[in-house]
Amino acid sequence: MRTHQLPCTAGSVGRSRVTGRRLTAAGLAFAAALAVVSATAGPARAESGLGADGAAAAPRGLERYYHQRLDWHSCVLGPDDQEGAELERAGARCTEVTVPLDYGEPGGRTLGVAISRIKGSDTAHRIGALLLNDGGPGGATLGSPPRVRAALKDTAGRYDIIGMDPRFVGRSNPLDCGWPVGSSLMSAGLSRASFERQVALQKDLAAKCRAAAGPLLPHASTRNTARDMDVIRGALGERRLNYLGVSYGTYLGTVYTQLFPGRTDRVVLDGALDPRTYGPGLFPTLVDANEHALADWAVWAAARADTYHLGRTGEEVIEGVRRTVEAAGRAPLTVGTGSDVFRLDDTQVPLVIFGGLADDTEESRASTALALAALADAAAGRPATPLTPDFVAMLRFATTGQDSASGSAQMAILCADGAAPRDPEVYWRAVERSRAEHPLLGPLLNNVSTCAFWDRPREQRTEVRHDVPALIVAATGDPRTTYRDSTALHGLLPSSRLLTLRGANRHALYGMYGNACVDDAVNAYLATGRLPQSDRTCDK
Repeated sequence: MRTHQLPCTAGSVGRSRVTGRRLTAAGLAFAAALAVVSATAGPARAESGLGADGAAAAPRGLERYYHQRLDWHSCVLGPDDQEGAELERAGARCTEVTVPLDYGEPGGRTLGVAISRIKGSDTAHRIGALLLNDGGPGGATLGSPPRVRAALKDTAGRYDIIGMDPRFVGRSNPLDCGWPVGSSLMSAGLSRASFERQVALQKDLAAKCRAAAGPLLPHASTRNTARDMDVIRGALGERRLNYLGVSYGTYLGTVYTQLFPGRTDRVVLDGALDPRTYGPGLFPTLVDANEHALADWAVWAAARADTYHLGRTGEEVIEGVRRTVEAAGRAPLTVGTGSDVFRLDDTQVPLVIFGGLADDTEESRASTALALAALADAAAGRPATPLTPDFVAMLRFATTGQDSASGSAQMAILCADGAAPRDPEVYWRAVERSRAEHPLLGPLLNNVSTCAFWDRPREQRTEVRHDVPALIVAATGDPRTTYRDSTALHGLLPSSRLLTLRGANRHALYGMYGNACVDDAVNAYLATGRLPQSDRTCDK
């Protein structure tokens, strides 16, 4: 699950002038990150040549990768590189770690995996390297060390904090299929005709990736990214890695611990995925959590009816949203003014709804309300008004090709991790079954996937066979990686502890949500290496 944050500023939309700052590509990117992926069941086998004692030995044939010398340099790529400038201000340096494209042929083509590092200042009490992954799949994490350093507070100086753009992402040999959209996640729409258009689109997206990057696609799997992580560990000279994974990053972390048992020290998994349901059954399992989040948001919007004009009860708000989708099914809705004009049909409007449900903060809820108010205005034929910058950014991400690389990498990883059902009728039947009870979200979460038209993956799924004393962090109302997922992973890892935030409909907590109880518990673990004696619960 990675949260791609685009620049957001205050703005106005619809009939109100209210600041909205959180309806960005974040919701969409993570949504697409959990597209239908399956895998043939198979055991998690520790990689050969690696002992369980954590020593920095290199597997046979990979010595030159594990023992390479890293050339640290400025993170700034040019005058417009804001991420590099922020890293520079934080004292970070960057380098590229050489890894094989195919670990089965280490003498063949290589890739460069970009990493950043803020070195710890408290060398007398150094703990080690803390590797980050903010999710996705396909989420860049190179720029995250400054944020995590701030979250760590007094413990920050004891870690070398490492950001990483995984293979085919960001600065690491980015993969771009030349898509006309930034995400392949869309609704099936209201009719068989709209579903058939989706089938054609998803098939075309897969064909574009095959044409643009066919030889690379089989090597985009999470297992290969986990192997890259161990090369990074060896190149840094670390016996073990400390790890902080968010959303999909929890799955990556789980895979790493299973391929390389004994190679981790302190592990935090924030918003965890159940590795057994990281597959074609995952998206439909999100319906209930997102319906709950939608209902809570609708009550919130109804309490502010004089501001957003979406309805005076939660039921009225949701009914109004349904009418907006129906209007988009009759004819695309036009929103925005000037150069920022977009047309959305019934396969796209539900994505706006879903994209706003990953966060229950006031500004996120306001941003969602502003976006839906603009769409309601369009459905009613009212004059268009300027959109908020964050809604514009979201629509550019979803409806144009400016972020094609984001969606391309995301689906390359997902489809390399497993195979989806190939018959479109499987998806259509699921859409129709879900439509009566879940008319807004059912056709979205059961829609046909790009992976239906992808080549079969080369490797089997990773199963959990090794216990890990990890700290799993979860909100009870998480709409993206559900609380059920976190409790399931906790059950697979008996030595882990579950840190629960009760009453929050929020995805990704540590250092981002502002809950002191959660942040303090995570920091205590990262400082001492001692898990809580038992599972803990914090309140929103």
